[in-house]
Amino acid sequence: MHNWYNFFKELNTKDYFVRLNHFLHDEYQKYTIYPSREHVFYAFRLTPYQNVKAVIIGQDPYHEPNQAMGLAFSVPWGVKLPPSLLNIYKEMELEFNMTMDRNNGDLSYLAGQGVLLLNAYLTVRKGEPLSHKCKEYEQLLVDTIKYINEKEEPVVFMLWGGFARKLKKYITNKRHLVLEAAHPSPLSANRGGWFGCDHFKKTSEFLDKNHISPIFWRNY
Repeated sequence: MHNWYNFFKELNTKDYFVRLNHFLHDEYQKYTIYPSREHVFYAFRLTPYQNVKAVIIGQDPYHEPNQAMGLAFSVPWGVKLPPSLLNIYKEMELEFNMTMDRNNGDLSYLAGQGVLLLNAYLTVRKGEPLSHKCKEYEQLLVDTIKYINEKEEPVVFMLWGGFARKLKKYITNKRHLVLEAAHPSPLSANRGGWFGCDHFKKTSEFLDKNHISPIFWRNY
């Protein structure tokens, strides 16, 4: 039976995952690490395997205080929107001719609807972006994508930026939809390839075509 419990049960037998847990144990003892220890696998908790309708891949968590919460691109309510998230909201507004609450960057409302908000590297040292970039996390990401690829129900994979697009080769199940675009960070988005990508609209249309309950993108 496919579920996150069985997925992690299998992971616990793999050498790389054991190494990763030892690494995290040491890092949390020695440094300030984001997100908090209990939120490292928060994305999996909020979006059960059987509920996954869409997957959004981020790179690593925000590295400043009070930002990272275990969901890709998401920040707690009341925290100023980081630039990438602001561009995500702008694209949603463009696609659906609506307004988003820009005081609220908490994307757990999407996670609860089946959007797996997964960072490639689930942790980071305070003030040190990509400080936890390692092969163990990269293997975990590949194993996660392969496991979701096995789902019988159609899933939309939104791959933003060169890093995420490299995962396309692991999505071999013809039931699924792969959408590719530039990364929503200002550096990338302002060069073109992000605004007007219509990923959220295309996801809604794909879910509707496959008789899967819709995702409500508006955050209020």
